[in-house]
Amino acid sequence: MANPDRLRYTRIPLNNGSGAIPAVGFGTLIPDPTATRQATKTALEVGFRHFDCAERYRNEEAVGEAMQEAFGGGIRREDVFVMTKLWNTNHRPERVKPAFDASRRRLQIDYVDCYIIHTPFAFQPGDEQDPRDERGQVIYDSGVTLVETWRALERLVDEGQCKSIGLSDVNLEKLREIVGAARIKPAVVQVESHPYLPEWDLLDFCKEHGIVLLAFAALGHASQPRLLDDPIVTAIARRVGKTPAQVALAWAAQRGTAFLTTSTKPHNIEENFDIATLSEDAMREIREGIKTSVRFNTVVTTGVPGFIPRGT
Repeated sequence: MANPDRLRYTRIPLNNGSGAIPAVGFGTLIPDPTATRQATKTALEVGFRHFDCAERYRNEEAVGEAMQEAFGGGIRREDVFVMTKLWNTNHRPERVKPAFDASRRRLQIDYVDCYIIHTPFAFQPGDEQDPRDERGQVIYDSGVTLVETWRALERLVDEGQCKSIGLSDVNLEKLREIVGAARIKPAVVQVESHPYLPEWDLLDFCKEHGIVLLAFAALGHASQPRLLDDPIVTAIARRVGKTPAQVALAWAAQRGTAFLTTSTKPHNIEENFDIATLSEDAMREIREGIKTSVRFNTVVTTGVPGFIPRGT
C-alpha cells in the first residue's frame, strides 16, 4: 500500500526553538463573526492546525469561541498554532503589551504562538483604528520607530506568553533593518506571495536567517489577472487530477513557505487542505514558465488598502 501524501501536514521549524508552524494555514479575514466562527470550526474539523487572526479583523472572539469548542472536543491546544497581530495604533512600546493581552483574552488562550506587527506603519495612538484628519487623511505617528516597537515585542517573548514574533507587509529592505537590530530575530514574515509574486529574493533572505515566509493571498485574491486561470497552472491541475487552487498551494508548501487561505465555504476549506506533492517538472514549469508579475495588495509599497502612504 502506497504511503499517503504528507505535504498537507508539513511543519516548518521556527528559528527561536519555540516549535514549528504548520505550512497549511487558515486566514480569518472574514467580516462577519458568525461566519468566522463557523469557518474556523470547519477548518479545525478538516485538519487545519494553523490560524491567522488580527486585532484589526475584529473577530478574535469568534475565533476563540470556535477553538475553545475544539479544545473541549479532543483537539489539543499545543497542536494548534495561533497567530495574531499588533495593529498600527498600538506601535508605541507602552501600548504593545496591553494590546497583546487584549488579543489573548479575546482568543481565550494562555499564550500566543506568534505575534506579528501588522504593518510597518504607525498610526496616531488611541482607540480609533483608522484615525483621520479633517481632510480624510490617515494620521501617522512620527513618535515611534519600527525598531522600538520590535523591542517591545521582544519583551513579550521574554515574559513567556508569546512564543515567537514576526512582521507583516514588509519589504526586504525593512526586514534587513529589523534583523540587523534584533535581539530576537523575526520567526515569521507574512507577505503577499503566489506564482505571480514569488518573492524569491525575500524568500532566500528568510531561509538564510531561518525565518518562515508566510504567504497571504496565496491564490491571488481572485483578482485580475486570475492566477487560477493561468494556462500553466490549469494544465498541471488537469495532469495531476487536482484543482488549480490545490496546485498553487502545493507549490507554496513545496518551495518552503507557509501559506494562508480564507474561505467560508466548507467545500473550499476542504479543497484548500487537500494538497499533494507536485513533481519536480511541475515545480519547474511554474517557476520558469509563468511570466506574469502582479502584486494585488500594495500595502508594502504604498500603505494601502486601509490607509495611505506616509508623505515624503
